[in-house]
Amino acid sequence: MAVTIRDIARAAGVSRGTVDRVLNRRGGVRPELEDRIRALIAEMGYTPNRAGKVLASLKKPMRIGCLLPSVGNDFFDGIIRGLRRAERELSDYGVSLEILQVKGFDPAVHAGALKKLAQRKVNALCAATVDVLPVRRTVNAVIARGIPVAAVNSDLSGTGRLFYVGCNYLQSGRTAAGLLRLMRGGRGAEILVVTGSRNMQGHNRRIAGFIQELKKQPAPFHIAKIVESVDDCEIAYRRTLQALDVLPRVDCVYVTSGGVAGVCRAVCEKGLAGRLTVLTFDDVPATRRFVRDGVISATICQEPFEQGYRSVKLLYEFLVNGKKPEKSRYYTDTVIKIRQNL
Repeated sequence: MAVTIRDIARAAGVSRGTVDRVLNRRGGVRPELEDRIRALIAEMGYTPNRAGKVLASLKKPMRIGCLLPSVGNDFFDGIIRGLRRAERELSDYGVSLEILQVKGFDPAVHAGALKKLAQRKVNALCAATVDVLPVRRTVNAVIARGIPVAAVNSDLSGTGRLFYVGCNYLQSGRTAAGLLRLMRGGRGAEILVVTGSRNMQGHNRRIAGFIQELKKQPAPFHIAKIVESVDDCEIAYRRTLQALDVLPRVDCVYVTSGGVAGVCRAVCEKGLAGRLTVLTFDDVPATRRFVRDGVISATICQEPFEQGYRSVKLLYEFLVNGKKPEKSRYYTDTVIKIRQNL
């Protein structure tokens, strides 16, 4: 005979409601008691009834909070479309999203936004956020309250996040280096790197993968300077222009995140369009225009729609079944686009 919640509750000497809170990670149970209940669940071989859980979800709304640094960054439009598509498909099961959008990568802003979402009685959180200690602590505090957290687009180290859906940033950085080697035809290059933020794990890994691959090449590739744009086109324009003024020998501009329009504006203003190799990421309107105009040599894309869509689907499955996903990381495809295939 199958083990029931009633059996677990009787063995633990608690109510069925307490066991249900542990199973559904709703918090409010002493850590030592929760550990004992989970041990009994494993020992007695309890398996949730999937059909019953789905039927229960029809009666109990599931609210998923989403944090995105998307203000002023067109890239996240694709992620939002994926989030909303999953929300529509799961709406009959009571799933709804609350998307909180912020600008930039200020750790205090991100930590505050995560706390705000957690206070709104969400069942789970999906976050594209900065990978720094104050935010990690906030994420772990949210998880300790029984709210599972998934990382989307940029991963989080040192946290109990449930899973990550997004780009394989090391691979995409190595891909950019391979493209640069092919485009330079065996010649080396002096490289200006324009990144979004040193606080974003994904941006850092794109630089790391790029450098790792360049070190394998016989030609002399040199990183002349790294500047941060905080994914702001105006800041990207000013800092790229300043860098090009003092680095007249730059052969390549490697843009790891947003602010592409500002970078390209600076390149054009300096009369360097078509003379520099410009490598970027993602397929947004400004990037497409500059690829078609020959300012950007190639852009490397990462399926943002799939990132948003799969994140919500995986969180829903976890909330319904109580089982962690099979993998801790789900990488989307790395896709190279040039003028001929846009």
